[in-house]
Amino acid sequence: MKNLYETDPEFAERLEQFAFHEVVNEKGQQLDDVTRHMAVLAALLGCQGLDEFKLELARALDAGLTPVMVKEVVYQAVDYLGIGRVRPFLNAVNEILEARGIKLPLEGQATTTMENRLEKGAQAQVDIFGEGMKDAWKNGHINRWLAANCFGDYYTRTGLNLAQREMITFCFLAAQGGCEPQLTAHAGGNMNLGNDKEFLIKVVSQCLPYIGYPRSLNAINCVNKAAENR
Repeated sequence: MKNLYETDPEFAERLEQFAFHEVVNEKGQQLDDVTRHMAVLAALLGCQGLDEFKLELARALDAGLTPVMVKEVVYQAVDYLGIGRVRPFLNAVNEILEARGIKLPLEGQATTTMENRLEKGAQAQVDIFGEGMKDAWKNGHINRWLAANCFGDYYTRTGLNLAQREMITFCFLAAQGGCEPQLTAHAGGNMNLGNDKEFLIKVVSQCLPYIGYPRSLNAINCVNKAAENR
């Protein structure tokens, strides 16, 4: 905030008050520090806020996110944003971790092989969305890739649990906008894993300063729709 206070003091004062005090401490909308910072990192990936991501990453590491957790957020983002949008963030994470004296690569977190990734990924889909997803991978090659790559390669990794992975997916989708059908579906997936409506609204609330009001309001509409569909 130092540079903004030098160049834009009035703006910096209001931004800090809102984003780092008012929102964080809003009664009934608070999250634990690890969850909040994880959600914000995912939202900044989703909205492509690279400069703010670098600032937030330092805060997140200081608040207790481990390097493994940070890397898992970034890796999973590739499924929802594409490597074309994620590589700059991965480069930034590597630079910041190395500057903190953290040796790379980190310990591996993969639990699947190239031979069982489809099977394990399809099971992860069932665990999140229900038995109706058991054979969804058979509906064309994109759906097969979705099961094997998105879920088999990433959701099966250690470092984050399944509920945390669904939460960051919700943030990726909410922050990039234009993905409301998928956002509604993943809001439902979150609820299946115990991330209930009230929790998801807290997540949206804590991400609002980083993604703005339109996408936040759209996300809340998707959460309400998912809850009604239950």
